[in-house]
Amino acid sequence: MNRHMEHYMGIDIGTSGCKAVVFDESGNQVSKSYREYDIISPSPGMAELNTDEVISACFEVIREAAGRVIPSTLKGIGISSQGEAFTLIGSDGKALCNALVSSDSRASEMIDPWVEEFGEERLYRITGHTPHPMFSLFKLLWIKKNMPGIWEKTRRIMCFEDLLQYRLGIANPSMGWPLAGRTMLFDVIRHEWNNEILEKSGIKREMMSLPLQSGSLAGIVDSSIARNLNLPENVFVVTGGHDQPCSGLGAGAIMPGVAVYSSGTVECITPAFAKPVMSEILRKGNLCTYDHAAPGLYATVAFSLTGGNILKWFRDEFGSEEKYLAEKTGRDAYELLLEIMPDEPSRLLVLPYFTPSGTPYFDVTARGTIMGLDLTVKREEIIRALLEGVAFEIRLNLEILRQSGCPVDELRIMGGGARSLKHVQLKADVTGMPITVLDVAEAGCMGVAMHARSYHTKGHIGQIVQEWVKPLARIEPSETDHYNRKFLQYRELYPKLKTLY
Repeated sequence: MNRHMEHYMGIDIGTSGCKAVVFDESGNQVSKSYREYDIISPSPGMAELNTDEVISACFEVIREAAGRVIPSTLKGIGISSQGEAFTLIGSDGKALCNALVSSDSRASEMIDPWVEEFGEERLYRITGHTPHPMFSLFKLLWIKKNMPGIWEKTRRIMCFEDLLQYRLGIANPSMGWPLAGRTMLFDVIRHEWNNEILEKSGIKREMMSLPLQSGSLAGIVDSSIARNLNLPENVFVVTGGHDQPCSGLGAGAIMPGVAVYSSGTVECITPAFAKPVMSEILRKGNLCTYDHAAPGLYATVAFSLTGGNILKWFRDEFGSEEKYLAEKTGRDAYELLLEIMPDEPSRLLVLPYFTPSGTPYFDVTARGTIMGLDLTVKREEIIRALLEGVAFEIRLNLEILRQSGCPVDELRIMGGGARSLKHVQLKADVTGMPITVLDVAEAGCMGVAMHARSYHTKGHIGQIVQEWVKPLARIEPSETDHYNRKFLQYRELYPKLKTLY
């Protein structure tokens, strides 16, 4: 008798859109659905999402992706979520306000007085994170002070992972430890909400969802909701967590020395640690330590907020020819720009802070710089220099990890920056690091789908990673001497220019 292939769904709730991807039991992508939504900016420094719009989009992608497989074959669901974003929920279960997302910086004013009283090192030792307005803790303090009417009505505080569970009919939702860690309310060693932080912030423990290790059973989807979403009866949901560690799991970067390299609008590397690392070097570099989505491991996140968006800026401002050709030929404008980029290193040096900096500086006033321009510099060389600058920033973070005793020996790349092998070669040359290109476009969804399969079959997550993760190519660095010398100059650029911003 023929047995139907079993399927598992991974859902990723991002800042600009959400997706649902169904994988078969061998890790092959079977169906995918995606919906976008817009950031709302009521005033400068504010960034919000309409919570109901996001959940509605999640329902649409679940319904669409699930509708392409035989319902009874879909066994379980995992959820990967953007970090830090949260919604306040009233006694009727409805959202009291929009969700405040990572890039919202309104809470800057709340940090210094609170941290000074609590103790910055004490806060770091508990949460594994350094203070920044992106984190939920400070945004909640801002709401409590500036929106007291809404705060009084608040019964629950939910991130998007546990909120989606709640909307799927799970009355007592939970969130994966990696997502709980991004709130700065969570003890990453004891794996529980920290009473001292909660009490000082005026947050009741019962407002928070239950934190569970990634891959734990969160609950069963309500049967009537399941029918409406093309899901079978008794389909289960497992905890996932913050999207970056979930992507690390989906990329198979679950051993010390290997990091997933998410190369998209934002550039981000997520290495795995065998145990929590809380060193002074990491703290000063604003490199956090929190739970990985692979049980038993820890992770950090090093990131540059300027990534693929710098190439988008160049395309929009100086790439009219490529945009025109793309419209005429049906090709991608980015692909055309990368084709004309020279193979040899540029003579320029770029500080890529075209947005606020990420790690290690957390500087919202930083500005980008292109050094070395003269009348012989051509447009094509500027393209390469911009991308070299982004890669140098990643190398700067890799150097901090090495100094802290957590060296990375291999990067596993995914995202838009992985589409061009020429671009990947540039990244390998600048970082001096071998980069593996993977046959997976949606590593976050794959990571949490792995957890669903692991829970259903009682299989070891490491074995599933070996079965599902398929490397396509390994790109070795080839221009190391030139970029080793240039990196020494790059490290001096920000400290020397900082006083001019």
